[in-house]
Amino acid sequence: MKIYTKTGDTGTTVLFNGARVPKNSLRVSLYGTVDELNSVLLIALNFNPPQELASDIEKVCEELFTLGADFATPITDDLKKKIVRISESNVTDLEKKIDKYYEVLPKVNTFISTCATQFAAFINNARTICRRAERLAISVDENEKLSEASLKYLNRLSDYLFATMRYANYLADTQEKQVTFK
Repeated sequence: MKIYTKTGDTGTTVLFNGARVPKNSLRVSLYGTVDELNSVLLIALNFNPPQELASDIEKVCEELFTLGADFATPITDDLKKKIVRISESNVTDLEKKIDKYYEVLPKVNTFISTCATQFAAFINNARTICRRAERLAISVDENEKLSEASLKYLNRLSDYLFATMRYANYLADTQEKQVTFK
């Protein structure tokens, strides 16, 4: 089987429901950004994260494949084959991890600019990509409804990634640099 189909040569791609859409549509940009986020998290896993965080990030990567499929499939479609979508339980799982990390983290009241390890730096990069995906999701949702759980998941995921960056720095016994404004 060849990897290329030549069906996208004119600037369109196929959604999971079979509909052809322009490759620069907001929906395609959204799930492409989720794919980019996933790839940065997979890179982060190559920089010796603590095992506890590695397992959590691996789970998030699996969930991002689900989220990408969710975004590639309009919710109004009557599909012959049902797809798995992000659920409220995925959101709750992220909240539990955030709460767990914050039980030991020092409180901060300012911005933080420290990424003491390469792993933490890639997690912080992933956080910014997640925020971009969230902005795209809101734009898509204004025209084509997305699931409420998927929007919540992206919002919570960026919080989780911030907490993970801080927790990784904490486990590496590094001091966070807080940014003050003069």
